[in-house]
Amino acid sequence: MTPAATFRGVFPYLVSPVSADGVVMVNVLARLCDDLVEAGIHGLTPLGSTGEFAYLDCSQRATVVRTVLDSAAGRVPVVPGVAATTIADAVAQAKSYEQMGVQGILAICEAYFPLSDRAVEAYFRAIADAVDLPVVLYTNPNFQRADLSLDVIDRLADHPRIVGIKDASNNTGRLLSILNRCAGRLAVHSASAHIPAAVMLIGGVGWMAGPACLVPRDSVRLYDLCRANRWPEAMDLQRRLWRLNEIFARFNLAVVIKAGLTLRGYDVGDPIPPQEPLGVDARKDLATALEEFS
Repeated sequence: MTPAATFRGVFPYLVSPVSADGVVMVNVLARLCDDLVEAGIHGLTPLGSTGEFAYLDCSQRATVVRTVLDSAAGRVPVVPGVAATTIADAVAQAKSYEQMGVQGILAICEAYFPLSDRAVEAYFRAIADAVDLPVVLYTNPNFQRADLSLDVIDRLADHPRIVGIKDASNNTGRLLSILNRCAGRLAVHSASAHIPAAVMLIGGVGWMAGPACLVPRDSVRLYDLCRANRWPEAMDLQRRLWRLNEIFARFNLAVVIKAGLTLRGYDVGDPIPPQEPLGVDARKDLATALEEFS
């Protein structure tokens, strides 16, 4: 298993539609997944940050993954997030999703207490050791107490099942360092916090991000332009998409994506409490920004 065979393209971070009484709204999620596949996206990632994984219990997470798998029906790979504060919990999640039939794992480390580099490495290595699936590392130092250092990333890149990384540090220079150190061993996926076209230019293979739920066709178009080296057109589209991304940056991303999907006609419900729904004025700004895109 090598980065050459890893996931490429646009992988929307899916929302988790949950009713006020805690029931996953499987019909809404299935419809969203089907529409995203029809729009040309390259894979589906439930239980990422946009999926509010930290607010779901074990049963809800399993229902989300099963629903996405059923809807994808083998048309695109499903790569769910695995997130826990303990290695035992993370390994149990990964094994469970593997048994369901997912095509890969997005590994996320939740930490309450600070962790050493050795402990962080042990966490991700344990997940990759536990499954016979490609694993993509995820790091977001804006929200996590335990980040992946460059040295840890370099060592993990030698693991036969760790094939990629999504780094949401906002630091494109850090991505260049990862690419330089791990060339040929680790594929780099952009986050919405980066400018995806720029990440593609420096050697990225695509992006995993919530906003693609709202603008899937334009996201796929941007990816195709980058792959074709049509950079002037790609940057024109990227600039337009970035105006939408600026709204996401002002608020909780999951809250904005859920509000945007509601505006698009998907009854995904409110963000899971204690998060609060997007305010009236912000919804108006979001609706205006979305009018530009199909």
